Amino acid sequence: MPAPHMASEPATHLLVPFASASDPACRALMPGLQLPHLTALLAELQPVHTDNGADHSLSAPHERALAQAIGLVRADGSAYPDGRLPWAAAQSSTPELPQAWFTPCHFQVGMEQVTLLPGDQLGLTDEHARPLFDALAPYCAEDGITLRYESATRWHASGEVLRGIACASLDRVGGRSVEAWMTDSAANPAGGQLLKRLQSEAQMLFYTHPVHDAREALRLHPVNGFWLSGAGALDHTTALHPAPTVPDGLRSAALQADWGRWKEAWTTIDQRDVRDLLARVRRGEAVTLTLCGERVAQRFTNAPRGAVARAGRLIKNLLGTAPASKILETL
Repeated sequence: MPAPHMASEPATHLLVPFASASDPACRALMPGLQLPHLTALLAELQPVHTDNGADHSLSAPHERALAQAIGLVRADGSAYPDGRLPWAAAQSSTPELPQAWFTPCHFQVGMEQVTLLPGDQLGLTDEHARPLFDALAPYCAEDGITLRYESATRWHASGEVLRGIACASLDRVGGRSVEAWMTDSAANPAGGQLLKRLQSEAQMLFYTHPVHDAREALRLHPVNGFWLSGAGALDHTTALHPAPTVPDGLRSAALQADWGRWKEAWTTIDQRDVRDLLARVRRGEAVTLTLCGERVAQRFTNAPRGAVARAGRLIKNLLGTAPASKILETL
């Protein structure tokens, strides 16, 4: 989710979201991962920073790492508080104004939990999303929120009520029970209560909307609410740094708990992105690799070295390098 107004020079930085996951089915696959280029690359790099987060932090490790990489920090240089990374504002032309994303979704009610399925897992198209947006926008306007249709699966919101709101990212709640990710915004309690009321209104509004019956007739999950994410505003004007390369294959598979596809995605990343980074290292270029799990993000880097030193290091590493899966298991 890189923001605009960045410098144009490309970065030799690969940032990998969901390099590991906490699901037992994923953990079971890790020892069998065959990632020769990643193993060789890690042997060339040194760990320089580890972000040890909480299991239920509102901001995912890869989001915190991305924010740090592009310089999305507060005016005093500190990181934004958990759940308050202002992604929507950072991607706008008016980053100083409070903004957020509304994602239409399906809340699946089970015996003991409520699971969230975001719009991109619902086969949601403009045909169904636009009428729901049109129905919700006037309710938002009454509460001082301007809603703009960005796509079927993401609606842009702006308004002062969104300032200081802490919320869990979709990458935290997608496909999971929402209970652990519900929060009260201490920095803006009035705004938090207003948004909760708006979510309840949306639930009733969408339930009685003709789109609800149309989707049920097609045996599609109805849209019965929205999830708020990326809320807030930048507290200063800044030019952000170039965004790293952020492959999406692991993330997409993990959010749908498709661990076979997740394993295939790792093979693709190893053969393409990681191999390219390894080649750069062996040419003496400085590179950065950030591996992100669901709790920990670890950043690795190198420094340019002469050809003789690189050759000696390569031989040493090839003779005694632990498989990359051992590092992934720690994330």
